[in-house]
Amino acid sequence: MADTRPTASIEAVESGLAAQGYIASRQIATAVYLSQQIEKPILVEGPAGVGKTELAKAIAAWRGMKMIRLQCYEGLDEAKALYEWKYAKQLLYTQILKDKLGEVLGGAQTLHAALDQLHTFGDVFFSKEFVEPRPLLQALEQPAGCVLLIDEIDKSDAEFESLLLEILSDFQVTIPELGTVSAVAPPTVILTSNSERDLGDALKRRCLHLHIGFPEQRLEERIVESRVPGISQTLRKQMVGFIHEIRSLDLKKLPSVSEAIDWARVLVLLEANELNHEIVKDTLNVLLKYEADIEAATPQISTFIAKASRQGVFS
Repeated sequence: MADTRPTASIEAVESGLAAQGYIASRQIATAVYLSQQIEKPILVEGPAGVGKTELAKAIAAWRGMKMIRLQCYEGLDEAKALYEWKYAKQLLYTQILKDKLGEVLGGAQTLHAALDQLHTFGDVFFSKEFVEPRPLLQALEQPAGCVLLIDEIDKSDAEFESLLLEILSDFQVTIPELGTVSAVAPPTVILTSNSERDLGDALKRRCLHLHIGFPEQRLEERIVESRVPGISQTLRKQMVGFIHEIRSLDLKKLPSVSEAIDWARVLVLLEANELNHEIVKDTLNVLLKYEADIEAATPQISTFIAKASRQGVFS
């Protein structure tokens, strides 16, 4: 059963998301709370892998709502995002009408009378039953509401943003042949961006802004503990401390939260009790995705392990 009522407090948001395995900072929980209270979309920006998409999934699971995802890409248009016509069905209907033309004309004696008769059927071809709804229209039609995830909006063309403005501001869309379609229940809208391009002011004005960066160490330890419960406290502190040291390097891609969780799972699988040079070297490819980054980090392994171990002792 979907819970469409606004959440009572920021603390309730934190505990609700935590119950789904999403450990939210106060800033994240506040944004989700305000979004529900004032029915405004959230534009979540930040590097890849910090939990932007997972936030939408966690909100949907926590509130028992369906999640509809629109994955953005270059060239995305309304036919893939909003709706398109069921051309095959229209063609079939045309053939049926052709076969029944005599009955439709109803004995009209003149061309003018026949055209008048045919005009009464003209709009049938562009009625709701011939519409194939895509993610945006599907979200508006959900009777119990939903979570609409518009993922990686920065990968779409700037022109696509204009298509979203009416939906983001009024939870409705205008289809020329059908008129305005308003949401049955306003969806919870989450837009994510990796900041590959600047988004337009018109889109940003319609959203609450939330930036999710790399979490501070204690929060990241809680995230790892939530997602990998089998990891020991000592190893968890060491590995998170090591990752924070790695992020101080000038790398092509810094390890994110998703890589931290993957690395924790690998270390548990290998039955590691603490970090050592050999196991870090053997599994560094789980954290770093480019060979140049691995080569840059390898000479620092022993130093970073030592720093992470000292931080774990005094934390």
